[in-house]
Amino acid sequence: MKKTTTMKIVNCVRALSMDAVEKAQSGHPGTPMALAPATFKLWDGFIRHNPANPAWSVRDRFVLSAGHASMLLYSMLHISGYKVSIEDIKKFRRLGGKCAGHPEYGLVPGVETTTGPLGQGAATSVGMAAAGKWLSNRFDKPGFPVAGYNVFSILSDGDMMEGITSEAASLAAHLKLDNLVWIYDDNSITIDGKTNISFSENVKNRFASYGWKVFSVTDANNLTALENAYSKAVKSKIPALVTVKSRIAFGSPGKENTSEAHGAPLGKEEVALTKKFYGIKSAPDFYVPKEVAAYRSSVIKKGKKLEKQWKTLFDRYAKKYPAAAAELKAISKGSAPKGWAHDLPVFNSGDSVATRTCNGKIMEEVSAKIPWFVGGAADVADSTKTNIKAAGDFNAAFRSGRNFRFGVREHSMAAFCNGLALSGLRPYASCYFVFSDYLKPALRLSALMNLPVIYVFSHDSIGVGEDGPTHQPVEHLAALRATPGLDVIRPADGNELSALWPLIVESRKPVALALTRQNVPVLETAARSDNATRGAYIAANCKGKPEIIIIATGSEVAPCIGAHKKLLKAGVKSRVVSMPSWEIFDRQPATYKNRVLPPSVKTRLSVEAASTLGWERHTGSGEQTFCLGVDTFGESAPGNDVMKELGFDEKNIFSIAKKLIRKK
Repeated sequence: MKKTTTMKIVNCVRALSMDAVEKAQSGHPGTPMALAPATFKLWDGFIRHNPANPAWSVRDRFVLSAGHASMLLYSMLHISGYKVSIEDIKKFRRLGGKCAGHPEYGLVPGVETTTGPLGQGAATSVGMAAAGKWLSNRFDKPGFPVAGYNVFSILSDGDMMEGITSEAASLAAHLKLDNLVWIYDDNSITIDGKTNISFSENVKNRFASYGWKVFSVTDANNLTALENAYSKAVKSKIPALVTVKSRIAFGSPGKENTSEAHGAPLGKEEVALTKKFYGIKSAPDFYVPKEVAAYRSSVIKKGKKLEKQWKTLFDRYAKKYPAAAAELKAISKGSAPKGWAHDLPVFNSGDSVATRTCNGKIMEEVSAKIPWFVGGAADVADSTKTNIKAAGDFNAAFRSGRNFRFGVREHSMAAFCNGLALSGLRPYASCYFVFSDYLKPALRLSALMNLPVIYVFSHDSIGVGEDGPTHQPVEHLAALRATPGLDVIRPADGNELSALWPLIVESRKPVALALTRQNVPVLETAARSDNATRGAYIAANCKGKPEIIIIATGSEVAPCIGAHKKLLKAGVKSRVVSMPSWEIFDRQPATYKNRVLPPSVKTRLSVEAASTLGWERHTGSGEQTFCLGVDTFGESAPGNDVMKELGFDEKNIFSIAKKLIRKK
């Protein structure tokens, strides 16, 4: 391609980005203007993709971790032949438009993951790269490279400052992910001004110390230097970082290299002057030169050809390796093998087993049935019971392992698992429940993208005991239940949990499990009831209409049943409802919900060893209701002592219930 044609396309990316931000009167024009050459050179020469099929399984992935520069991506997708029209771009940041303020997975074809919270895209790209290596190892055969791909991500100065990026970069180097390339936009500008007011480290040395190969380009407009650096990066045997020195809002006579161009429109006059600098004269807003139309056609044609060649190869592969081909197709479709849920563990009534232990046994069975069920813990796999014993560890020397050793990196672990899920694998991430706070931003993106990541949180309450209030979650259930699109499950015993696992695996949204460290009784009622799958069910009941309903979750269900038996002996008609999942129960028909929690029964008691916030939705309010919970921090003492001290024993539950009955 002639240099003049290339620069017309590059300048079109710049102009579209400026025009969209100006029309919206909102956005970040500076980075798209600066990075258009670097991004175009990457897409044009190094990313394998097919605009006609953005979901092609072996496409290379591009992640704009610097999500504030979203117009750079939308403009690139438009000129590259994706279904992102000029009309879409004109509706940038507008209600009903596809081009959201930050890239959102599922809105625009070609957006691989939701980005914007800095560092998330970078960490997610590491998960994508690991998935690529895992898939390639499992499915590629001699002469049949049918599954692998490369991952590219653009990072800003802000990305580099975020702790999650450091976590992810360290892990990527440890795993020697040679299919991962990060491009660092080193423009030395943030919203507050020059980066040197808060950031003075040597990024190149930092990444070299991690174990990355580092390449540098001193001018973002030098296409030859960019091409040379990218060529070396994709050939690297370890993760590669390409640092690119750019000038934010390049070409703007009044705002180039200033923080004013980071997150605000340039202004009509400045846009006009900048277009003049680019050689765009007297053109209307959102002008697309004829060279772009020709380029779009060529990219679409090239992409279709690449996929057709791969399809021919895959058809031959399927004839020679039919089982592997069928499995790869299932992964691409996001489906689980038929019959996978048969024979999940059943636990014996009367036994006393921690739900984390039950979950570990269930996961072993799930892993045996679903080969692409993978994941790991933040250095606590033995404690959370999430190590798949027969699966081996994924590492630089063994790519078929299914246990990922994340180390003490909760935040990047969750984003990494988002990358695994976006690549078709079925991931889980695990840590102590109290440290769900450390990974919450990535979990929130799981929910925002409807990614089926399974979060396995153990040590779920003050029952943790001696580790004390620093390790005893109190507000965490309320925080997760407040997260849209997330199902939170706190089972009373292993049989509730086993009944719910088919729903967990079949779900197309994230699920958070809150599991006990301490042993809990296996309930007779749960062993013979499938109603746990409806989010709540009657675990113990009186004859006739109850006078009081006690609603509980997790380890508190057993003492509530004990209190219920005492109430019956005292002549009080009571009912115990086990409610492992608010969200699943909320989705049930009104007839079922009213059968479990009859509206006519106003006397209600909720029992949960966590914050009482939100329980009024099930108990109602008034003198006949009470929420027994933990609205303070816990204590450092044996778990049973802490639970008793804070009122979660049969005697106290019975006493509260009796008082509520007397108030009727």
